[in-house]
Amino acid sequence: MPFDGIVTRAVTEELKDKLISGKITKIYQPTSTELVFTIRSQGKNHSLLMSVHPTYARFHLTDDIYMNPKEPPMFCMVLRKHLSGAILEGIEQYGMERIVTFSIKTRNELGDISQKLLVAELMGKHSNVMIVDKDKGHIIDSIKHISMSQNRHRSILPGQEYKLPPSQNKLNPLEIDGEQLIRKLDFNAGKIDMQMVGILDGFSPFITKEITNRANFGTNEAYMEKFTEIQEQLLLNKYSPGIYRNGKEDFHVLPITSHKGEQELFETVNSMLDSFYSGKAERDRVKQQAKDLYRFIKNEKNKNERKLKKHMQTVKKAEKADHYQKMGELLTAHMHLVRHGDTVITVTDYYDPDQSEIAIDLNQNKSPSENAQSYFKTYQKLKTSKQVVQNEISRTKEEIDYFNQLLQQIDVAGVEDIEEIREELREEGYLKRQKTNRKKNKPSKPVPEEYVATDGTLILVGKNNKQNEYATTKLAHRDDTWLHTKDIPGSHVIIRSKEVSEQTLLEAAELAAYFSKSQNSSSVPVDYTTIRHVKKPNGAKPGYVTYENQKTLYVTPTKETVDKLRKKG
Repeated sequence: MPFDGIVTRAVTEELKDKLISGKITKIYQPTSTELVFTIRSQGKNHSLLMSVHPTYARFHLTDDIYMNPKEPPMFCMVLRKHLSGAILEGIEQYGMERIVTFSIKTRNELGDISQKLLVAELMGKHSNVMIVDKDKGHIIDSIKHISMSQNRHRSILPGQEYKLPPSQNKLNPLEIDGEQLIRKLDFNAGKIDMQMVGILDGFSPFITKEITNRANFGTNEAYMEKFTEIQEQLLLNKYSPGIYRNGKEDFHVLPITSHKGEQELFETVNSMLDSFYSGKAERDRVKQQAKDLYRFIKNEKNKNERKLKKHMQTVKKAEKADHYQKMGELLTAHMHLVRHGDTVITVTDYYDPDQSEIAIDLNQNKSPSENAQSYFKTYQKLKTSKQVVQNEISRTKEEIDYFNQLLQQIDVAGVEDIEEIREELREEGYLKRQKTNRKKNKPSKPVPEEYVATDGTLILVGKNNKQNEYATTKLAHRDDTWLHTKDIPGSHVIIRSKEVSEQTLLEAAELAAYFSKSQNSSSVPVDYTTIRHVKKPNGAKPGYVTYENQKTLYVTPTKETVDKLRKKG
């Protein structure tokens, strides 16, 4: 995912056209690594996202909706104090580095004009965002505080002078010519693409590999020509933003001619970045928060699978119950032939039409009568255990299905959904309740996600069992349409309308397929019926229902459809 200096330049140039002279009206900090600014410019509100996520550090305009904490973090409060109502006067990239400075004109407490800088450094795990007093040159605050003990080159703390990161002494690719680059390359050493990464400022391995592929590992002149092509595109700000898929996803703002897989092109750099990153940081955050929960559920599922295997072995053994009854009866009939100390006796099998002989094993420490009783006891034990174990098998299979359902729900869950899954496991007795001295608050109602079909019909999607159950048994009307993937763990989907068009039905079915274990499959079977035919059995697990009078249709889910239907605002 190369958010390199070239991508930084492309985003910066686009934002200059859209945001310069705009007014900062709102500032939010949804998470510890993300900031969202609402900027009013050219008669329109724009949402500017800045992220210092260690894997997904970036900045771009976004259409995504972010959930904000009830209490804004301290850094957010500082930004609001200094930047609310301020005017964005300039956006500049430092050379070809992933460092961008937003120049902002605001007023202080006395009403005098004050110049502030918002500096975004996007360098992986070292990413940071700082607000700097332009006149004094010191840091007012930063989203991450870095002391000298953490970084011997500079500290990033309130009151400290802002210093740029140490220079890597690379060449600016916009200020050199092809000959200068060629003189720096050692063609005998090989790995030309990685040599260029070490020479050119802002060039990632993704783009230097593109240069070597275009040059086809040819002459010096071929490398000069291909480098010059890319240099001219950068100088003229000619970009072709696209997402490239071939087993994994990558993106860039320059055309990647060597890519062999699927590619999706975009009109703007910002729309491409928003599409590429949408949900990725959220999924990573959910994955971190749900790591212990996922491991617990996986262990419980594995435990039940081992239990099921033992139960099946018991059933297989129990199928021999009649054999032990037969041995006991034959031994009783031939007891006069048994001598004390015998370990086996051969008798006539009266149950065999051919009256063949059969060997009966004996315990030499038991009397003939005790041996016969032992066979009858084993028979009774196996006969009884078979019924008990059959019930246990049914219960164990339900447990496995339940944990499979939870694992699927974690795969599509948001941060809030994870806490609801955790609470469900506490209510079901799988997790212990945490001791707290706080006054017990009334639990909030589960909130299923809302989507809007093309014709304006509201569609509800449960992301966990609490949401599934609440949407199906509390929110839905008897004549609403209910959908669920056929025999596949997934979400309850409800169309809130008595009259459902064919297009809306297909769109809801895509949602059901997308939020299921078959998200990446094609021709996913989805059952649908009305709510009146959906029932929750007494004592059933949360989210478990039975249904009848269903019909089945087959759909192939796509993220594009889900994004299109997602309710905004």
